[in-house]
Amino acid sequence: MNDHPTLFAWWHRADQAAKRALIAASLGWMLDAFDVMLFALVQKPLMAELGLDPKTAGLLQSVTLLAAAVGGIAFGALADRWGRARAMSLSVLLYSIFTAACGLAGNGFQLGVFRACLGLGMGGEWATGAALVSETWSDRDRGKALGFMQSSWAIGYALAATVNWLVQDVTRLNWRVVFLVGVAPALYAFWVRRRVEEPSLWRERRRGTNRVSLRAAIGGPLLGATIALTLMNACTLFAWWGFNSWTPTYLSLPIESGGIGLGLGQMSFLIVAMQFGMWLGYVTFGFISDAIGRKRTYVSYLLLAAGLVWAYASTRNPLVLLALGPVTAFFATGYFSGFGAVTAELYPTEVRATAQGFTYNLGRVVSAFAPRTVGGLAQTHGYPLAFLVTAAAFVLAALFWIFIPESKGRRLV
Repeated sequence: MNDHPTLFAWWHRADQAAKRALIAASLGWMLDAFDVMLFALVQKPLMAELGLDPKTAGLLQSVTLLAAAVGGIAFGALADRWGRARAMSLSVLLYSIFTAACGLAGNGFQLGVFRACLGLGMGGEWATGAALVSETWSDRDRGKALGFMQSSWAIGYALAATVNWLVQDVTRLNWRVVFLVGVAPALYAFWVRRRVEEPSLWRERRRGTNRVSLRAAIGGPLLGATIALTLMNACTLFAWWGFNSWTPTYLSLPIESGGIGLGLGQMSFLIVAMQFGMWLGYVTFGFISDAIGRKRTYVSYLLLAAGLVWAYASTRNPLVLLALGPVTAFFATGYFSGFGAVTAELYPTEVRATAQGFTYNLGRVVSAFAPRTVGGLAQTHGYPLAFLVTAAAFVLAALFWIFIPESKGRRLV
């Protein structure tokens, strides 16, 4: 007789090493979101103090994403060579230090340099954490574990919105203080190095003599799937960053400037509400994809995301936006839980983190143009039209699944 509720049976089936790996990767991704999304939340006062227009602010976010693409590929390679936990702790340390540095920037150029360095660590955390969780959890429960890891992004974003509200609205401190709080995750990096073990699968492969090259892993029979995965992820990342980078600004800008005209407290409340839906979307994706398959779940989420973003962009009523926000975030974000599982199940251990970093972060190069593109369109044509571009990207992402094989249930090799 099973003593554990069905909903949590997957957690109780895992050993301590797997649980510790999931906790470490989840905390790292949560703190990554906390640090990275602070920029979107303080964008309005930051632009005013540093004299930046929407296009320049969007460019700064694009710089972060381009650096994240480089960091993801580089840290993926380091994780295959040095170990998942070691590379992950270094990435966390990097993004923590340079988040705090953003609070010291005196102009747009300095801020751009700090955001680029932050981006290197941000990109590295996902590639290393996804490999760590994939290799410590069973084929049966991998999707659920990665769903919970991915869901921590929503918690980090909500935490960032809460800190922003406390610092700027409650205590009336400058936006720079918000960034300075972002150095806190550096302490977590030292815990990872002391407490998290490298996966036994990675250790065994490192001792083996049969090595697989990255070129062989992503090419050959998997070349078509690799290209489709990269392009699909490019579209989803473009859509996510295009929509989420500007939602706080859209909600808080005055009506005469094209926004909704909400106060800082109201805006923060709507953003936190969206994170609740986002968290549920991440978690349920893992359960659903483990049950019915990665492809069917991914395509369903993407098409529903396109329709809901269109609906969100078509209303200016704050109560309707409050109701739509969590549902939109549920589908327009939850699909990310599947990417780590799909790539882990397609590529071999020797190059898994590198291949994951490659496919995820080349897509991020394309997404780097999203904040500037959406910001430019919002400035010239308004936010509703700008957000519709992100809805179209979701539809295009769903179409690329024609070329991606189903990987549910595959044993890692």
